[in-house]
Amino acid sequence: MDSTHDIVIVGGGHNGLTAAAYLAKAGRRVLVLERDDHVGGAAVSAAAFTGVDARLSRYSYLVSLLPARIIDELGLSIELARRRYSSYTPDPANPATGLLVDAGDAEATRASFDRIGAGADIAGWQQLGGDLGHLARALFPTVCEPLPTRSEARRLVGDDALWDELIEHPLGDMLNRRFGSDLVRGVVATDGLIGTFTSVNDASLDANRCFLYHSIGNGTGDWDVPVGGMGAVTGELERVARQAGARILTSAEVTSIDPDGTVRYRHELRDESTVGSHVLANVAPWVLDGLLGERTPDTVKPEGAQVKVNLLLSRLPRLLDASVSAEAAFGGTFHINETLSQLEDAYRQASAGRVPGLVSCEIYCHSLTDPSILSPELVAAGAQTLTVFGLHTPDRLTRLDNTAVRAQLQAAVLASLNSVLAEPIEDLLLRDAAGRPCIETKTTADLESALNLPGGDIFHGLLSWPFLEDDAPRDTAAQRWGVATRHPRILLCGAGARRGGGVSGLGGHNAAMAVLEGD
Repeated sequence: MDSTHDIVIVGGGHNGLTAAAYLAKAGRRVLVLERDDHVGGAAVSAAAFTGVDARLSRYSYLVSLLPARIIDELGLSIELARRRYSSYTPDPANPATGLLVDAGDAEATRASFDRIGAGADIAGWQQLGGDLGHLARALFPTVCEPLPTRSEARRLVGDDALWDELIEHPLGDMLNRRFGSDLVRGVVATDGLIGTFTSVNDASLDANRCFLYHSIGNGTGDWDVPVGGMGAVTGELERVARQAGARILTSAEVTSIDPDGTVRYRHELRDESTVGSHVLANVAPWVLDGLLGERTPDTVKPEGAQVKVNLLLSRLPRLLDASVSAEAAFGGTFHINETLSQLEDAYRQASAGRVPGLVSCEIYCHSLTDPSILSPELVAAGAQTLTVFGLHTPDRLTRLDNTAVRAQLQAAVLASLNSVLAEPIEDLLLRDAAGRPCIETKTTADLESALNLPGGDIFHGLLSWPFLEDDAPRDTAAQRWGVATRHPRILLCGAGARRGGGVSGLGGHNAAMAVLEGD
């Protein structure tokens, strides 16, 4: 049955729910259409293993970019826990030693730099931390405001040398200038490569934009653990949106959108339609082009470049490095085979269409910081979760046979992990109710199938700078907020909006602000 709403939101991921909550609170009639049988998109918790009482953050897993302002304005009851350690990185040349960055003990961190022969880099490490803190305090307050211009953003930073180093020149230049250790360079570089398939030396500066967003969250750059799992975040957004009056319809797959605001969808085996004064697209721009019938042969499909492996273990594994406890090593981000030279080698191999011989990985252990995702019985038994994020595994590798490549990537990730452990990780895997090992691997093709992420791209496409070029149009509210499409009634409200990407709510917030400003 045809109906009319003030706002129709296509996609019930966390950004769509954020927009729905803001607009419903402002008195708008809001309809959210979600193709899955539940909301949350990539920000969900799931019982991944049959008969095992553990709810893992299946896809996205940490929070940095969700502004405290959004949490406060919407009245979200969300707890984010700070991790005790920053990172641990075994030396691939000698895994019996490694770099432990202790967020609470500067002297212990200095001693760890000395232990791996990188003592000369500690001053540069500390200086970069200070510089990134300055950059974060200058730029993060702008993300919930209309976009500054490039010149305005540069003036806010107030440090031309820092601006030129991080915004104007390839990230690799900074890494080579500031650090002598290949391992230290790699630890820093990974923030520019998460979900982004590029070289740190590429003139496109794709790595720089990724690095910037990974460094400025809430003015500190800290990446925190959502207590209760990522589903607790979207659960709160859903609660607030519904409480404010938003109508959320699941199992409603949008089939087309017209520029006049007509949205057609399939629900309960019936074809339905509705009309919105505004349509907010919480889907990738590439998907939106398809719904509008505007995709052409020249339209470039995004390409993700990561593999995610979820594991449930009987306990944490022993390390080859006996000087570091497993609790410390897995208490922050655990970097494996991520020296800068290894990262660049993996990029070259994947660019040539091959699975990297040694997959660069990073790991985090949710249950160390927040055991609430496990049943009391699992906690008492010492069980732990691991989330492994493998870099430089682009979607092109999965296109011929995703099933075979998934198995190959899973084996490669486990081999990379085992290269720094004193025991095989396979021996520690718990079993599900059917006796199968508790391990789940998600490729880019799996993300496209499950979440409608084209090419498995977690950012919906290449990230954009959090500012407009000086000569960019700013005539409309949608342009000023970075959510414009070529059609005035249709706005982006997902990760594909400018300043989108990550679990931030910014795409939804900024689309809602553009609607309210334009009214």
